[in-house]
Amino acid sequence: MLKNYFKIAWRNLFRNKGFVISNLLGLTIGMTCSILIFLWVYDEVSYNKFHRGYDQIYQVIANRDFKNRIFTDNNMVFPLAKAIGTGIPQIKYAVEMTYNEDHVMAYGDKKVKKNGYTVSEHFFDLFSWKFLKGDPATAIADPNSLVLTERAATAFFGKDDPINKIIRMDNDQNFKVSAVVADPPDNSTFQFDFVRLFNYSGMQRELNEWSSSSWNVFIQTVPGANMAQVQKSINDVKKLHSARDKVSSYFTFPMSKWRLYSDFKDGKNTGGMIEYVRLFTVIAIIILLIACINFMNLSTARSEKRAKEVGIRKTLGSDKRQLRWQFLFESMTLTFIAFLLSLLVVYLLLPSFNTLVDKQLALRLDEPFFWISAFGIILFTGFIAGSYPAFYLSSFNPIQVLKGTFLAGRKAILPRRVLVVTQFVISILLISATLIVYRQIQFIKHRSLGYDPANLVVLSSSDKLNQNFVAFKQDLLNTGMVYSTTRTLSPITEVWWHSGSPDWVGKPADHEIIMTGQSTDGDFTKTMGVKMLEGNDFTGTPSDSSSMLLNKAAVEAMQLTNPVGRIMKYGDRSYTVIGVTENTVMESPFKPVDPLMVFFQPSNTLTVSLRLNKGVAPQKALAAIEPLYKKYNPDALFEYKFIDEEFGKKFLSEELISKITNIFAGLAIFICCLGLAGLASFTMEKRVREIGIRKVLGATPGQLLGLLSKEFLRLVLIAFVIAAPLSWWAMNSWLEKYAFRIDINPVLFLLVGGIILLLTLTVVGLNTMRAAMRNPVESLRTE
Repeated sequence: MLKNYFKIAWRNLFRNKGFVISNLLGLTIGMTCSILIFLWVYDEVSYNKFHRGYDQIYQVIANRDFKNRIFTDNNMVFPLAKAIGTGIPQIKYAVEMTYNEDHVMAYGDKKVKKNGYTVSEHFFDLFSWKFLKGDPATAIADPNSLVLTERAATAFFGKDDPINKIIRMDNDQNFKVSAVVADPPDNSTFQFDFVRLFNYSGMQRELNEWSSSSWNVFIQTVPGANMAQVQKSINDVKKLHSARDKVSSYFTFPMSKWRLYSDFKDGKNTGGMIEYVRLFTVIAIIILLIACINFMNLSTARSEKRAKEVGIRKTLGSDKRQLRWQFLFESMTLTFIAFLLSLLVVYLLLPSFNTLVDKQLALRLDEPFFWISAFGIILFTGFIAGSYPAFYLSSFNPIQVLKGTFLAGRKAILPRRVLVVTQFVISILLISATLIVYRQIQFIKHRSLGYDPANLVVLSSSDKLNQNFVAFKQDLLNTGMVYSTTRTLSPITEVWWHSGSPDWVGKPADHEIIMTGQSTDGDFTKTMGVKMLEGNDFTGTPSDSSSMLLNKAAVEAMQLTNPVGRIMKYGDRSYTVIGVTENTVMESPFKPVDPLMVFFQPSNTLTVSLRLNKGVAPQKALAAIEPLYKKYNPDALFEYKFIDEEFGKKFLSEELISKITNIFAGLAIFICCLGLAGLASFTMEKRVREIGIRKVLGATPGQLLGLLSKEFLRLVLIAFVIAAPLSWWAMNSWLEKYAFRIDINPVLFLLVGGIILLLTLTVVGLNTMRAAMRNPVESLRTE
């Protein structure tokens, strides 16, 4: 029976090349888009799953409850990991580690900047990394041990055995290579070139410091652990050693949520990448459905050609079930061919798609999961595409068909119109979404930053450069290419310091707010291009060490009037407010600016910022700056970043999502037009005699276009009425997560409706004009 189904399906498909090509193109594009999207989605949802203890691994995080907001903080005190690892039975391992750090590493004449982590002793017990050389149990047995990744080992030693080789770090300390691990997978939270152990002998202060939070803490629990009890125990341990911490509460955040649910607002988990995973999953399904709708429409539109076939088959003994299986087998055969073609297209497009999404996705043809997923896609697509035509075609009355009294297609008019309207609704939704996302990104890009990012360059500092900064600064100014320079703790595009607010006379009781901090040298506002609203900037004199600047957001949050001259007590010192600056967007451009304190603390700086003179070619200026940088910082590599480019990176995620959405929305609309063209072609073919008669009676091509386009234009209007409010609701809900957002202009939906109307007129018009230009003698000759 299956052999017979296959033969009949193949013959029917071979005889209707136009129908097959149109559907094959639509299904291939739809399945290609879906496969690419599903590869991206699978990579996202499989983050970190290679760790053996995936379901028992957590990060310890704090909610710090200030009056202006609850700040969710990953930074923990150093002794916490050891205290909870030894004091809570349900915790198997507890590890503290730094954030990813850059260090200059040298071996012989090779000097390269690499990044990695400094960790505690159970790092390789808690996390699972594939060891290529060395023993995990002794890899970081002492602080002088160094574990390299395969790429880092190859960069230094080539094909030579790296074990026991000596690498010098920051021209300060020697490390012996003890092991080599495979490079971390791309879908790993931790990306590194090296791992080293904390040198506890030099960290006596940190080992007993329960108030300064700068480290990450991770735990692995025993199977079946009561996480509510674990969280309570962690809070008890912290409060036992730090009773003055009234604002913090600690919780465990599972590894399964690190990638997809990383966003917090006021202490509550609000999602993250999961929103985009859901969005693209929906887009993939929509694109497949559009291709399936095309198949349904074209199959029912050509029902007149299949009516006699159905009638004869029924008179010869075929029942509805057999006919349905036959038509479903045809759709499955076409879907299978489309799937094979889509695999080829995916293989060809994957390198470009990887570049676009910055991943290393691959077709895992050797994995059973891939073929199970492929079978699911084929089955889903083939069944959805073929189900309605199968039930519709198998329902024909053989007596009416063979007598010639059956009007094929009339039963399918309403369902077909519903399907066409559905396609138009989806098209309007997709176009509206892409335009609104684009406008929102542009709106945020043009938000006032509070500083001038143009011609601003940031360099890494060091102890040696800090010691010679005055001479370095003067040499830079002497080049005639640098307008101003200063040094700060963090670049102007980042915040590395969060803290509670200082105390002042008249501060309301329990009026505690979260603030950001910055350390700087003189010429801070001059170099950064920050506008002073009141008072003055630091001049660099010794008296500035007891001064501070506040930004406008801090003054408003602290409810200060006449802030200049106010005395602020922060820690054990008192500071005088000497100026108020404009708000500067240092973190996310999509969020309000946090209150900021700026201190004159040249010794607490890690970056140097330079403002180039206007009209100076950047590369020429950098060529003059490099020898000066190496003169005062000989052990470091000369690396620089342009602030405007660094700020632009804050939009990478949104712009990537926008690009992907635009591409797949465009392809979805193309599939819609493809189906519309096929449907219009079949419509013209059914009405070819009518067109011939009207033309003989004097109808012009324009009149024929208006007559034959009327039905399609009515469907566009219905779709617009449905899609416009739906699009407004969906995109307004999306915009609600942004503090700074555009207002959706109703004119936008009229524009989108006009685009769909124009596309419809173009597609239908081309088919109409082709039929209208045909000689009526040819169409009427068979009468």
